[in-house]
Amino acid sequence: MKNKTTSSLIAAALLMATSAVGPGFLTQTTVFTESLGASFGFVILTSILIDIGVQLNIWRVIAASKRRAQDIANMVLPGLGIFLSVLIIFGGLAFNIGNIAGAGLGLEALFGIDIKTGSIISSLIAVTVFANRQAGKAMDLFTQVLGFMMILAIFYIATVSHPPLGEAALRTVAPLKIDFMAIITLVGGTVGGYITFAGGHRLIDAGISGAENLPKVNKSAVMGISVVAFIRIFLFLGSLGIISQGLPINNNNPTGSVFELAAGSFGFKLFGLVIFAAAVTSIIGSAYTSVSFIKSFSPKISKNENWFIIIFIMISMFTFIAIGKPVNLLIIAGAINGIILPISLSVMLVASYNSNIVGAYKQPFWLTFIGISIVIIMSFMSIKILSDLF
Repeated sequence: MKNKTTSSLIAAALLMATSAVGPGFLTQTTVFTESLGASFGFVILTSILIDIGVQLNIWRVIAASKRRAQDIANMVLPGLGIFLSVLIIFGGLAFNIGNIAGAGLGLEALFGIDIKTGSIISSLIAVTVFANRQAGKAMDLFTQVLGFMMILAIFYIATVSHPPLGEAALRTVAPLKIDFMAIITLVGGTVGGYITFAGGHRLIDAGISGAENLPKVNKSAVMGISVVAFIRIFLFLGSLGIISQGLPINNNNPTGSVFELAAGSFGFKLFGLVIFAAAVTSIIGSAYTSVSFIKSFSPKISKNENWFIIIFIMISMFTFIAIGKPVNLLIIAGAINGIILPISLSVMLVASYNSNIVGAYKQPFWLTFIGISIVIIMSFMSIKILSDLF
């Protein structure tokens, strides 16, 4: 029983982490490293601390209440759970289209397969996971294997690119410049939208909830952020190593360019493996979490959850095939992702003080303070993003 619980905690952490590490995550890290240099280390450190505050707030309330986020939201205000679910599903669908495109790009780099053909193959691989009778175990194993491969590949690139470790360490605590937009972008990309709920809902499905399990939930939440941080840091170091040598990065494919400059054609193949692994695991995490936001609304959805997940993946795939690169859709989804975090976190903060929802659970003051601060900052930035878009 103990081994099963430990396995479920690790699986929840990795599902959240691999959901966060998608094609956008890879490109974003390289682009910000190119613009900020070693000072991007400070942005990463700051975002990690914020991510932990967000994730602990949300996962603890989900665990203490023994309910999914949409049910908690409906208890805070009737209809709020439906509104939150719509945001999550739309954002998840839009980002999944990007994930499918990224998976196709990965297979193109690996085997020279056409991107659209590669996207179909990748989607079918993800579908196979949920067509399995033991979909939960299959999902956990698949994300763990691909996640491990991704970590090894990125660690290798960070090693062979010979980054200036001393400068990176110094500028992480004493940056030459600070980019607050970069911090907000990293936070939104790590714990925004559906991502932070992926692991929290997985714990509910695994039966790990209640006040007695909060210490375990804390460990799983921090573990998920730690895996994301590990990948982000080593990708940052790999990119910094190339940039510090003055080598030119291809802006059309910045991360692929870093891998190729670091290790030649083998490095570019590794890039294909990394972006494929990142994209497919994100497809799985996005589909699973998005459907988890509607499964409690109907017994039919709950009973046929895997089929709804498969339909979600197929809709994402056909949309990508139909419209190609969904730039406008992804831009709008990015704005929605920024909005979802302050809304969902606000709901959790209110719920954490409602005994009808969390029972005898007492929210630590420091977590509430951190949560409120993040809500204010993210709300301000979301309004700014929306005003720029519309």
